[in-house]
Parts: sequence; C-alpha cells; structure tokens
Amino acid sequence: MHDVSVILHDIRSSENVGSIFRTADAAGVSKIYLTGYTPAPLDRFKRKNVKLAKAALGAEEYIAWESCADIFELLKRLKTEQTMLVAVEQSPRSVPYESFVLQGPTAFIFGNEVEGVARDILDKVDSIIEIPMYGTKESLNVAVAAGVVLYRYTAT
Repeated sequence: MHDVSVILHDIRSSENVGSIFRTADAAGVSKIYLTGYTPAPLDRFKRKNVKLAKAALGAEEYIAWESCADIFELLKRLKTEQTMLVAVEQSPRSVPYESFVLQGPTAFIFGNEVEGVARDILDKVDSIIEIPMYGTKESLNVAVAAGVVLYRYTAT
C-alpha cells in the first residue's frame, strides 16, 4: 500500500467532502487536508457538520484530517517532507491518470466543483493527471473523480 494523502481545496459541498472521506477511508488514504473554504467535519466550535457526517457514515472519525487556511503554506510544508504533489485536473500539462507512476509519498489535490484546481496551484505541483472523458460531459463529480484516482493509486 502506498502513502497517499488528499488535499481538498475550495470544495463547496459538505456532501462531496463527506463522500470523499468515506472513499478515502475505504481506500486506505493516510490523511485528508481541507484548504480554502472546504468544510470540515467539525466547525470552529467543535460542532459536528451533520451533512458531511451523513455522507461520510462515520469515516470522518477514523481518518486523520487537518484544516489549513492557506494551501500554499501546506504545499510548501509537504514539499519539505518529500511529498509529491499531484493535481487532478484537465490542463495542457496533464497526463492520463493511468500512465502516472507513484514515486513515494503523494498528495492528490482535488479542487472546486465548478472551477477545478486554480492555475496558481497548478503552477506549484509536481504533476497534473487527468481522467479521460469519453462522453459529452467534460468532467466528473469531484467525489467520483476522487474515487477513481484513489483506488487506482492505493490498491497498486
């Protein structure tokens, strides 16, 4: 099993975040980082996020997580820890996700449901991977995309 973590940046939906927690727990992800305005399992008063918890089915209580206001500080810290930063996004620089090879601890970055991963973040990552789209729609729901990528890279 590989050392894989997840960064969720500016995800709007508590349900999407909860679903990713559940998938990440099932796939063996080591930690989830919540950046920007991504909702956390607990608010600043330590009250449970009910929508997130309902989608996560308790996974938020078992998987390590950390809220980080500034994604760039987090990326810098992870780089000093020798963690490879990989954005999951459509980009001229992206490679098909099936061809990417893990080379040590890796953090996969998933972005906003509409805007994706911002360009200034893409400029800081080591790699960008993309899930090919064969239908008429140009993207997957962020929680579905996370499931595809996480199972590809935690089970190999």
